[in-house]
Amino acid sequence: MMTRRLAAEALGTAFLLIAVVGSGIMAETLSGGNTGLALLANAIPTGCALYVLITVLGPVSGAHFNPAVTLAFALMRRIAPAEAAAYVAVQIAGGIAGVWLAHAMFDLDILQLSTTARTGGAQWLAEVIATFGLLFAILGGLRHAPAQVPALVGTYITGAYWFTASTSFANPAVTIARGLTDTFAGIDPAHILAFVLAQAAGATLAAFSLPRLFSD
Repeated sequence: MMTRRLAAEALGTAFLLIAVVGSGIMAETLSGGNTGLALLANAIPTGCALYVLITVLGPVSGAHFNPAVTLAFALMRRIAPAEAAAYVAVQIAGGIAGVWLAHAMFDLDILQLSTTARTGGAQWLAEVIATFGLLFAILGGLRHAPAQVPALVGTYITGAYWFTASTSFANPAVTIARGLTDTFAGIDPAHILAFVLAQAAGATLAAFSLPRLFSD
């Protein structure tokens, strides 16, 4: 049922943002100003959460939790445009709800705007690469090791936190939602659009190139 798939996408994206923002808040609180330690403490829970969420909700909705993934699947004609649009809407709504729940859980102001600058050509290129790499992990996994997709995505994102200049947002819903938190995971709302465009570019490149690589 479509309703069940949309509920899975909303819930999964909400929990993903709870993991990203919540672990960021905890990491910043406990790291004593050590940014590297805080990033590690942010990356590992995010990867772990993705493993659980994709394993549990993948059979329900495909576990996109990401408009860039949904865009790529729409371009590959693996999801209908109307269904893709509905997925994107609930992913964004779920992500925002997840940020607010994380704030509430740590007794912070619910409504915030980030002041963390994340901009520039290097970071935009990093988002293209991060998003392309995410689709590489997903599509390659679906082709060669479907049961390993949750682990592939979780470990890829954990690693990409560290090897990309942008710390691998790779997800428009996550990017929009992170504009609404002035915590460790935030991004200045003025810098969101460029990140989203870079992510869309990475997803489009993946959709038109990777099916050839992973074809029979």
